[in-house]
Amino acid sequence: MVSTAVSMEPLSARIPSDLYLWLAQLQVEGATTNSDKLRVLLGQLKRQHDGAFDFVAAHAWSRDLVGRLRDALVRVEGTAGRHSEVLNAVLDHLATSLALAISQTPANEQQAAQLEDALVRRAFALAEALLRQGLTDEAAAYDPGVVKRHMAATIQLASTLQTLKGT
Repeated sequence: MVSTAVSMEPLSARIPSDLYLWLAQLQVEGATTNSDKLRVLLGQLKRQHDGAFDFVAAHAWSRDLVGRLRDALVRVEGTAGRHSEVLNAVLDHLATSLALAISQTPANEQQAAQLEDALVRRAFALAEALLRQGLTDEAAAYDPGVVKRHMAATIQLASTLQTLKGT
């Protein structure tokens, strides 16, 4: 059996007192000591750097960025007994779109067009999800009227486009 144990290396650094106080008070999941916090934060920074080159890593990192928000929403859902499909669709869209943007470095027009296609496809998928929520009297959202309040201009533009195209 091959051991895949990671060796731990010591690291010493002097940091300004304001950063030290910030780190000491920072809540980091799975970390209690400053050493633990540095390990977790450096791991997150590494994922961020790696994510700049890889979509899957970028997606994991972008989901990490909204992790506190998602945790807070789970708590709200637990106490309120309500779930927002609208907010989850928007958060999924943001995470995926950010991952697409930071993991790409198009070298030519064809690659730029592929990125453009992927981002526009994601944007329209979000629009479709929101419009589906507008089909019912109340959206599956914390504010059941949020979609209907904001969709009027989009519906008007789509209707105008359809009329202009004659379809």
